[in-house]
Amino acid sequence: MSMSMVVSNSYLDSILKGQPQLPPSSTTWFNQLRAHALEQAGTLQVPTTRDEEWRFTDISPLTRLPLRPSHAISAPQVTDVKRFQLDDTTIRLVFVDGAFMPHLSSRLEGSEHEGLVVTDLSVAVATHASVIEPHLGRLAGFENNLFAALNTAYLHHGALIIVSRNAKIQKPVHVLFIATQAGTAIHPRCLLIAQGGSEVTLVEDYVALQDEAYVTNAVTEIALENNARVNHVRVQRDSMEAFHIANCAVSVAHASCYRSVSVALGGRISRYDLNARLEAEGAECFIDGLALIKGRQLADTHTCIDHAKPPGTSRQSHKCIVDGAAHAVFNGKILVRAGALRTDSAQSSRNLLLSARARVDTKPQLEIFADDVKCAHGATVGQLDHEELFYLRSRGLAETAARNLLTYAFGAEIIDRIPIASLKYQLEQIVLEQTEKTGP
Repeated sequence: MSMSMVVSNSYLDSILKGQPQLPPSSTTWFNQLRAHALEQAGTLQVPTTRDEEWRFTDISPLTRLPLRPSHAISAPQVTDVKRFQLDDTTIRLVFVDGAFMPHLSSRLEGSEHEGLVVTDLSVAVATHASVIEPHLGRLAGFENNLFAALNTAYLHHGALIIVSRNAKIQKPVHVLFIATQAGTAIHPRCLLIAQGGSEVTLVEDYVALQDEAYVTNAVTEIALENNARVNHVRVQRDSMEAFHIANCAVSVAHASCYRSVSVALGGRISRYDLNARLEAEGAECFIDGLALIKGRQLADTHTCIDHAKPPGTSRQSHKCIVDGAAHAVFNGKILVRAGALRTDSAQSSRNLLLSARARVDTKPQLEIFADDVKCAHGATVGQLDHEELFYLRSRGLAETAARNLLTYAFGAEIIDRIPIASLKYQLEQIVLEQTEKTGP
């Protein structure tokens, strides 16, 4: 047996140590789904740099981390999490170390009368099975994805948002995942179903109340039915020692529009896989991302926009600001399938290096199997523009102030696309603090 196999098996043994055993007579679709995922996880290995999709991202430090399943402890108080709350939101689901916390959540009762179901997945499995079953574990397939399989095997608590047909939800739905325990493996889950003609904004937020190492293994599934509109804001601000692995799968139906802004700030090693499939005519997808990292952080973003039917439109802009000895990775694939005529797609990867040791690996990728399409992509990696620095200095700014201003503006362009004022302000302050330097 190879050493990589030994490490992989040791890691899986530790992470599955506390997996609840399912009753042998269990026949419900939910338990069958979990059992199938658990069985599949046992056949998969932890990815290494020998795997093409992981060749720039070495997660071996994660496999060496002694892990235990998260266990119930005294829940944080409202004052502990108040700083993470958003002034613009009145609908909030809060999970602590993967467990649902009703006393920290808000405005769940009565929401259904407004065309919105917001609840804990474990409760809704029985009451909304017919709506949940076609999507849960189906959009984010786990047959070849170890982390998605582990998350599905641990399925219990999770965020469920169902937007009724033609409902227009004015206030954002804030799903807050809080990590409080060191050395634990947490498996957050989120399912959003936007029925025909509906509109909603989802904020998916990962935070920590401690600074030590733990693992967050998250899966999000989003289904847009015909003519639906979803704004998805994802913020990862875990502990700087944490490991964050996440998978998001999106299905976009006829004349629907999915807009996403993702921001990666925390984590020693973080990986975000976003797969959006444009399933029908007139589907649209707009994806923006920002990774702001420093020190020894590694942030990896992999995306795939799958144009399955004609005509579809997609736009993507991803930026990385890398300081210290940090390493950013971006791999963005646009897939245009045979028959997906009149596809209109564009992708941009722009990366800013703030130190001599900072590193970026970027790979925009087009795979086109149809004629009559308009597709473009491009990537840049560089330092601050000397002419822009000269211009600002000629207007009276010191060199340090000029560098800080240009760096902040580079990241703030993505932050500005977040449609929630209070969250935008919080993130702008974080970007401003992290991009400020006292010297050149």
